[in-house]
Amino acid sequence: MADPLVSARWLAGQLSKAVVLDATATLAAPRADGDYRVASGRPGWLAGHIPGSRHADLVTELTDHGAGFHFAHLEAAALAAVVRPWGVVKGRPVVIYDRAGSLWAARLWWELHSIGVDARVLDGGLAAWRAAGLPVAVGDDAPAPRRGYLEPREIPGAWATRDDVLAVISGHSRATLVCALGADAFTGRATTRYTRRGHIPASVNLPAHGLLDGDGRLLEPAALSAAAAAVLPRDGGRIILYCGGGVSAALLALALTVIGVGGVAIYDGSLEEWTADPALPIQLGVA
Repeated sequence: MADPLVSARWLAGQLSKAVVLDATATLAAPRADGDYRVASGRPGWLAGHIPGSRHADLVTELTDHGAGFHFAHLEAAALAAVVRPWGVVKGRPVVIYDRAGSLWAARLWWELHSIGVDARVLDGGLAAWRAAGLPVAVGDDAPAPRRGYLEPREIPGAWATRDDVLAVISGHSRATLVCALGADAFTGRATTRYTRRGHIPASVNLPAHGLLDGDGRLLEPAALSAAAAAVLPRDGGRIILYCGGGVSAALLALALTVIGVGGVAIYDGSLEEWTADPALPIQLGVA
């Protein structure tokens, strides 16, 4: 996979050619265990966005609402049917950004990657665009639907299921489980949006937010490699990333892709699905 990141200046030079998508959603901090409040990021997009961009709604348009958990990815044909009219077609560059540290951009990037679309992420998001002194638009200036060819091509192994994770923790399959949440969420010290606190047994912790600098950009590759070295398998085996709902895990997947790590999958249901089933084990503290 090519370098998945672009700079604000690069995007400014390609703006007339690129399809630019703002993937921001709003996920409020939980006030008590089980407090899950998510909303579309469209109002924020209307208030200020990269000119000619479109809001790509991960809460409404880009979710399988029958899956039983938030942000469930669409199957390949359904996803292609949504994004094709946006101009996500063969031969056009696609750049995704957000207003929240690239978490949401990374999520949509992974979804498009999983159907063979070579999308890229604006490093630093809208904040980087503004910091470069580039113009911001308000209101709805999204381009009209476009025609073009997009044949989805599912990338094997991009997604992991609950059964895949169960096979790992039972010893029937080999993979490294990595939780992308912060340390307090991993150990169960923090309030959680989900049914139970803690982490999936046999998993290790690499907080995705710790891989961003003070400006919301990913750390330099050397720093990313150093941070990942403690948890990644040395034999190059499969890596299954999870978090609460597959969003922070996508940011971690983006960081690993930047440093050339392959064999990565995202457990889409993550802790929202896992903790909802009382028969599935959960662990507090550090293993």
